[in-house]
Amino acid sequence: MVSLLKFQRSNLDSRRGPWHQLTTIAGILSLSLLFALSATVSAQPSDQGKTSLRGKPQQIDEELRLLLKQTIEDSDSFEDRYDAEVWLVSKQNNLKKYIKDPEERMDVLRRIHRAARRADLQPEIVLALIEVESHFNRFAVSRVGAQGMMQVMPFWKNEIGHPEDNLTEIDTNLKYGCTILKHYMNKADGRLMEALARYNGSYGQYWYPRRVMDAWEKHWR
Repeated sequence: MVSLLKFQRSNLDSRRGPWHQLTTIAGILSLSLLFALSATVSAQPSDQGKTSLRGKPQQIDEELRLLLKQTIEDSDSFEDRYDAEVWLVSKQNNLKKYIKDPEERMDVLRRIHRAARRADLQPEIVLALIEVESHFNRFAVSRVGAQGMMQVMPFWKNEIGHPEDNLTEIDTNLKYGCTILKHYMNKADGRLMEALARYNGSYGQYWYPRRVMDAWEKHWR
């Protein structure tokens, strides 16, 4: 019986011919290549999220944690260094779209200018980042829980020992956000595009930095 089955299988293979055999071999090779590529892609490392604002990183950036802690606790060291009235007047028109009340608009601009200068950042870049992140909505909350104008993740409050901080409070949110952005500027040796990508948690990609720079070019330059 076994011999008969072998004969029938051999006879069937011979009728299929060499083209069928080549097709079968090609299919096996294609599957092998597909599995190999899948394994390679799965093994690729990802930097996203290691120091991201979009979710708690697997490993906290200790240098950034200490810097945030010092910044939040050392609020008395901040002083305005020059009169920003000309700057305020020049920027308030572009903010009308997001903040209708003139007094509130000027107050928000003043706070952003002060926080950016204290962190040694360009206020115009911070304005562009906030436009992209929250449209200047202090109560904005992202789908992953980032809060406030600069969309800071709440886990940072516990990391620096300030769980009571309110990230929807403008000055607090700006201190966190500007300190974090400045840290990434230093880490990137002043390369703004890289720092913005790190801030967003998309290091190695440039869709987010381009959005910020587009906003800067159109509205805040």
